Parts: sequence; C-alpha cells; structure tokens
Amino acid sequence: QFKLIVKNPEKPVASGLQVTAVVEYYPKSKEELQDRVLLLIEDDIVEIPVLGLIPRCCLEIEPEINFGTVIANSKIISKEINISNHGSSSGTFKISYDGVVLLKIDPISGVVEPNSVKMVKVDICTDIPTVIKELIKVELEGHGCTEVWIKAVVVEQVLKVLGVSCGNILECVNFGPVYFGSSETEQIYLYNESPESMDWVAVLEDDAIGGEMGTDLQRSADAVLQDLSLKNRTSDVDVSTLILCIPNQGTLLPYEKSLVTLCFSPKKFKRDIQLNDSSQKQDYVLFLRFEVAGNKDDYLQGLMNRPHHTELALTGSGLPVMLTFNPGPVIKFMDCFLGEKLQVLCTLKNESEYLPVTFSFRKTAHFNVSPEKGKIKRKSAKDVIFSFSPHQLGTFNMKQVIDIIGTDLEKNNLQVLKTKSFHQIYLSFIGTCKSNRKNILFKINPGITPMISNETGQFVADGTGRCTDIAPVAILKSTQTKIHTHGINRNCEDDALVALPNDRAASIRPGEWNKKYRIRNAQTSKFPSFFPLSYRQFCIYNNSVSIGLKPAEGLTSPEISITDFPKVKLQFRRLPLDENCLLTSRNLSAIGSKPSVKEICSGLSAMPSSAQEKEDCSLTLTSKQLHQILIGPSTVDFGDVCVYSTTTRKLHVINNLSVHIWIQIEIEIDELQQTSPLSQVVPPFTKTHIPIVFETNTLGMFKRSFTYTINNQHPGHVLVVAKAVPFELELSAAEVILNPIPGYLAETEFRTTVRVYNPRNHPAQFIWKPVISVRRTAFSIHPAKGFVEAYRDLECEVIWHPGFNSPEEGEFNLCVLKGNTIKLKCFAKVTIYI
Repeated sequence: QFKLIVKNPEKPVASGLQVTAVVEYYPKSKEELQDRVLLLIEDDIVEIPVLGLIPRCCLEIEPEINFGTVIANSKIISKEINISNHGSSSGTFKISYDGVVLLKIDPISGVVEPNSVKMVKVDICTDIPTVIKELIKVELEGHGCTEVWIKAVVVEQVLKVLGVSCGNILECVNFGPVYFGSSETEQIYLYNESPESMDWVAVLEDDAIGGEMGTDLQRSADAVLQDLSLKNRTSDVDVSTLILCIPNQGTLLPYEKSLVTLCFSPKKFKRDIQLNDSSQKQDYVLFLRFEVAGNKDDYLQGLMNRPHHTELALTGSGLPVMLTFNPGPVIKFMDCFLGEKLQVLCTLKNESEYLPVTFSFRKTAHFNVSPEKGKIKRKSAKDVIFSFSPHQLGTFNMKQVIDIIGTDLEKNNLQVLKTKSFHQIYLSFIGTCKSNRKNILFKINPGITPMISNETGQFVADGTGRCTDIAPVAILKSTQTKIHTHGINRNCEDDALVALPNDRAASIRPGEWNKKYRIRNAQTSKFPSFFPLSYRQFCIYNNSVSIGLKPAEGLTSPEISITDFPKVKLQFRRLPLDENCLLTSRNLSAIGSKPSVKEICSGLSAMPSSAQEKEDCSLTLTSKQLHQILIGPSTVDFGDVCVYSTTTRKLHVINNLSVHIWIQIEIEIDELQQTSPLSQVVPPFTKTHIPIVFETNTLGMFKRSFTYTINNQHPGHVLVVAKAVPFELELSAAEVILNPIPGYLAETEFRTTVRVYNPRNHPAQFIWKPVISVRRTAFSIHPAKGFVEAYRDLECEVIWHPGFNSPEEGEFNLCVLKGNTIKLKCFAKVTIYI
C-alpha cells in the first residue's frame, strides 16, 4: 500500500545537487503498516523506515481555568477553555461535574474537527464571598479521562477608612470642642481594597441608633430626662448641615487611596426658656457611611445588614462664646470738653473651660480700644482700655462691635479653612462732649446784606472768643408779623422767632442759643405755593407709568376670571443639585414612599421623544445621583418554580431625581425571553416596575444575570435565581384512622377526610390509586382524581365500606402527573360489643 516515485540518477550526483523521492500511502484497511525504502549510496545501503498509521484524533485540553480574584457582586462571569485537536481525525469529548458550586458549562459534549479548536464556556456566580476550587472531568477520545480545575477567589468589595498620619483603620473621628458658628476639619483616606474599580457615595446616618445631636453627655441622667423636649425638637433638624464631606462621591481604582476632608460645623439648638443653657455645651455623635454607589437593596427590602459599606463615627462638641466684660455691657464715660480724653479699664474674661477666644474690636468714631485685638486663653482674663476722645460737641451713644474670630471653609475651595468673624458681641459706649460757652453780642442786620459780605453779614460769630467784633444777624419776631408765613404754617408757637436765611451761615441753627426759633424750609420749586394742588400732583405723577394720574384716585380694578388665565402645561420643577450636601439615610429610606413620588404602572414611553426628555436622558449622572435611582432588587429570587410554568416577579424602578431617566434592559437568556418592556423613560419623581417573567423546562438550579443601562451609559446588572422543580402535592397526614359515627349502626360506612396541599406555582393533576392486596380493599377516596390549584388545597373524603371479610387496613398512592407519588395508609377502628 506504499508507492515509491523516484527517478534514480544514471550518473553520480555532483556536489550541491539533490535527488527527490516521493513515498505515497494508500491505506485499504484500518491497520497500521510498516515497510522500508532502501537507499544505495555507492557501496553503502541506508534503510529508511516507512510507517502507515491509522487516521486518529489527538485531543488536548488546558488543565486549569483560573478566574483570579473577583468581587462578590452577584454577577455571572465567564471564561473559555480550549479543546484542541492536533490529529487527522475528528474527536469527541464529554464533560461531567458533580461539585457543590453551581457551574454552568456549555457545551458539555461535542466533536472537535481535525486541526481545529473547540471553545467551552464556563460560568460562575459571584453572589457570595468564597474560594472556588472545583474539579471537572473531561473524557477525550483517544486520551482517556482528564481533570480540569476551576479556580476563583470571590472577595467582598472592601472600602476602608484610613488615618492620614498613621495609615491605620479609623473607626471614629473626634473633632473636639468647636464654637457654634465656626468649623473644624479632619482629613481621612478612603482605600479601595478590591481588585475592581468602585464608585462610592457618602451617606450621613440621621436615624442611626446611638446618634446624639445637641446633648450634653456629661449631664446626669435625671437632667437629660427632664430635657427630653430637646430630642423632639432636634428630630426635624437637617443633619447634613452639621457635617460636610469633601468630596462626598467619587471613583476609586483598584487598590487606590483618595483624600477626603470632613468638616464639623455645630449648630446650637434652642432649649426651653426656663433652662439656662448659656454655658452648656452640646455634644454630637453622628455616623457617616461610605457606600458603593447603586447598592440600595437595603432600602428596597428594609434590611438591617449592609454588607457593602464602611461606617465612621463622628464626635464633637458645640460651645457658645462665653466672653464677659467688667464693666459692661454699657460703659458710660464722664462728661468732658472738646480736646480732652477719658479712659476706662475693662476686664475681658473667657469663661470657657475648653477653648480660647480670639477677639477684634471694630473702629468706632470718638472711641478707641487698646489693644484692638487679641487672644484669651480658656478660663483667663485680659485688660483693655476704652478711650473717649470726642471730635465734636454733643452726646454720643455708640454701639461697639466685637468680632469673635474663628475658622470656616473657603467658599471657592471647600478644602481650605479661612479665618473669619463667626460671632459678634455688642457694647454700648456713652459719652458727652461739652463746650465752654461765651456770650457773643450780635449786631442786628435789618436783612439787607451788602454784596461784599457773606450770608450772615459783615462778620461771623464762631463762639471762640477770638473775634471781638459784633456779628450782624437778622431776627424777625414771628408773633408780630405774618410775613413769609404760608397759610398752612399759621399755627406756630407764640414766642417763637423765625430764623431767616440771612440769620447765620447755612441757616441751620439760631443766632442765640437761649431763644426759641423755628426754621423755614427751603423751597425746591420756584413758585410752588401759588399753583393749584391738582397741578402739583400732575407734576409729581407725570411719567410714562402714572401719566399724571394719582394711583387709586377714583379708579377701580377690573374683575378677572379664572378663564382669563392661559392654560399652562405644568412642568417639573428642576431643583439644583447641591453637590456639597450629603445624602442622608432617612431620605434614602423614604425614597418610594414620599408623597411627591408618583407611581405609574403603564403608559411610559419606550424612547425619549420630547426635547426635554432627550436632553435629560443624555445627561451623565454622578454617583450621588445614581444612588438616588433605585432599580432592584439586585437579586430576583423566584424560589421553587415548576417546570413548564410561568412566574413573574417585579423589578422596581424609582426615579428620585428631577430629570427623566432612560432604562434599557438587555436579556439574552431563553428562560427570561417573555420579559417586557425592555425600555422605558421614567419621568422625574416617579416609580414604576418591570415584570420579570421566568419559565423553564429544565429541572435544577438556575442562576443567570442580565444587564441594564441608565441613559445608555451607566451599566448595572440583576441576578435571577430559581429552582426548577417538578409538580408536587403534599398530604396533611400519612395515616388516617376511620372511627364509627356515634349513634349509627355498625354496618354504616366509616368516613374521614384528608387534605391535599399544592405548594407549587402551577396546578397539579392527581389520581388516587389503591394498592390492591390479596383480600382486595374496602376503602375508597372521593374525588378519585382532579386538580389542585397553585398554592391551594383540596379536601378528600376517605370511606371504609364494612362487610363480611372486609379488610380493616388499606393503602393508596397519590400520583401526581409529571410529579411525585405519596402513600396514604388507612385504618378502620371497629369495636365489637358482646
């Protein structure tokens, strides 16, 4: 079956040349052949073996599939393993697995063509943290049984809080005492100790057990019980105003650290009036939780365990500023003359036991403070000098502002503290400056002023005594004349004098201090008193709005009906999202139960249609915004489901944002193909649900996941779990005893009942089959066959027919179509009277 094709050379082969021979093999049967080719080289003979082998496969598979370290996020992950065929014939393989971990292997058998590779897909579910090391057996044709290991380490997604200086895990951050109105910051590290990226969100627990707001923890129990009204008063306080976390959301790469700044700004809660809390400090115990964004099964299911979060306790105390002044708060200086300076020594005492106080006096006219600023240690005092240096005559009652200096966050850079005034204290300074008065004789001016003189005449009286000339003034007895007096000013004091414009400079004060004057008002118009009142009103209201008419002057407003208003389509109010404000656990727990969240079960659009919907559904959402969208539960558990049946569970969708969102579901699983709708536009502040439909014809456990996207860019997934079981019925008892009915004859039938339960989700068809013995049976059951609806029960009557030689025992089999079989034993209790 071998053939040699060659042309032997007639002459010697020169150096560098070659002779080619071809050996062909034509097998005629499935047997291995062996022959030889003889090569004659001058006097030497070389034997070349020729083997003819049977065509066969040569299969090879990789010994291990290693998924590495993955996150326990209830996701189905896959890897492929290659089965290679290096032979010249097709080869078959078969995979078997009987381990405890649910592995999906596809395909479990098949044929590998010559010189080709077959891909086998292996799926594992990452629902719980565990170490997977499972063995599967692969039977390869021509190779026997081969073992392949499936390995994976499923770990929890861990987010740790570390100290900046020490690097250790932090459980509590103590801000210490802080003045009300000021702020104190601490920095921490967030560390993603996971092999995958993580989107995180900070949530302030305002309903945590052990939290305290504004309570003095050093007070006795009786004092706290007497002040329970404070607890009720602070229950409605926005806790997010006390703690600031910067940033409060973000993304951490695998094994990455990120710096986070925490800011504590205590707010003082008012107590009852009868409580003297001016010196009380208020303690705060709050809890800040760092969560994986999007993990909100706790709020949907109301669970207490939250596996994907890290909790950090925050403690601090709020203190009032206790700075006292002696003397104070009203400081009255003695009377002095112009040019003199009076001083008062004041002692500033810091009554606080915990914090120093930094003060700064603001500038005040006529008064000085030395030193103007300073710092007083706790339970210490400092002397300052208040000076009164008047620059003009008169009595001065000035409010002195004292700024208390502290720290607060910079508005433009919330990670930087700046110094500012957070509290003010007020003092009252009272001082009087008198003058040495001299009587000055004024020369009367009849009212005619020379052109070369000033308004008051030839000279001006300054009251200093340096001018000895007599200053002329113009005085007119108002009681003796009516000149320059308008009709509306006729009623004046009898002994008052009129100070004419020539009376003195600016005509604001009379020429003599000891006499009574009334000052004439300068007229703004040229001849105002001679025009009618209506014309003057016209001049006042002559503008483009009033058009010369006085408002409400005899005009009535028109009556407006509700039909006059145009119909306006209501739009959702777009609330600005404060990126610096923390989410709170109470607000997240209330999502879905808020009155503002409307439930819509049908009629939603499958795609964005309006301009507003298209704009909203193209937005890239932040981690904090995604955390306010609830899609879940993340694991839809159908429980026990009968094969050939259809079961539905709800996937809830709650949009707590002020914008539309677009949900798109991608399902490639045969068992979930009836799920609909797969695309919905959810309006703002709306909740809805998507029915997830499951059906299968294969018995056993089912674990698969499908994916969804929000706004076509934010992915998520849902795990579907079910156990496909056959139809099954249960009996209320495995044995029944039939007793005679009192008062009836012995020959009367004995009766009792047995109840049949259907614990499955599909109606079950049954039939009672008696077990016939040698003596036959005297028992019967009605109904003998029928249906039991899903999750319902049916009562069957068992009857014993007495008679000669009737057996007192019997047995039935309850046979369920495509389901289980249960035995029922029956006993008739016959009493024989002698």
